[in-house]
Amino acid sequence: MADLRNFQARAATAGARADTSIDEGLRAYMIRVYNLMAMGLAITGVAAWGFFNLATTGDPTAGVAQVREGLYLTQLGATVWTSALRWVLMLAPLGLVFFLSFRVHKMSVPAAQTTFWIYAALVGLSLSTVFLVFTTESIVRVFFITAATFGALSLWGYTTKRDLTGMGTFMFMGLIGIIVASVVNIFLASSALQFAISAGGVLVFAGLTAYDTQNIKEMYYEGDGEVVQGRQAIMGALRLYLDFINLFMFLLHFLGNRE
Repeated sequence: MADLRNFQARAATAGARADTSIDEGLRAYMIRVYNLMAMGLAITGVAAWGFFNLATTGDPTAGVAQVREGLYLTQLGATVWTSALRWVLMLAPLGLVFFLSFRVHKMSVPAAQTTFWIYAALVGLSLSTVFLVFTTESIVRVFFITAATFGALSLWGYTTKRDLTGMGTFMFMGLIGIIVASVVNIFLASSALQFAISAGGVLVFAGLTAYDTQNIKEMYYEGDGEVVQGRQAIMGALRLYLDFINLFMFLLHFLGNRE
């Protein structure tokens, strides 16, 4: 009996140590995901603000076209934003994100991470026009609102015991509807439809933030090697990055002050 009790005690101790090891590994993995996402957002912000300052000027003698009172396009801004290059700038991030999604499992971790940084920079360039439409103060305010909302939703997705698979499927269907409605509204230019799209977008990406966080957490497996975990962390960061950017843009349409 004493041997049996000793064996049970050793087994319980070993199980507790294994659980602790998994918890520590999962925590390190999720921190890596969040750090990569945060770095991607920082690159996007710097690229957007930097390109906006290169593409515009307050000096009328140095500008080639006026975009609003006191602000003019430089030759670079006119070349990029008023020509076919603007479509290249808009579509390049889409092509790169598909490339990364389909090729990440064959790429080295440094190559995949570099591709993610390049993608984040291209997104920043394509989003630089928001500074033409919205005031800088409102952009900063909405960013912090988005960060707080994202953080709360991601924390809930990480800690909840509820299976969010069904919600994720529903949100994906909603995302398809938003994409279709956005394409239709290009031709209709309806402000009411745009309001509905923005409202739906906030709800969809709020739900996807929680779902993706839970899904990324469940993808963690202690037995995976460093390369596999590195690739998974990059793809997890990409998913959360996209949730954050889209949530930010839809909230900006609600809460941003236009120039």
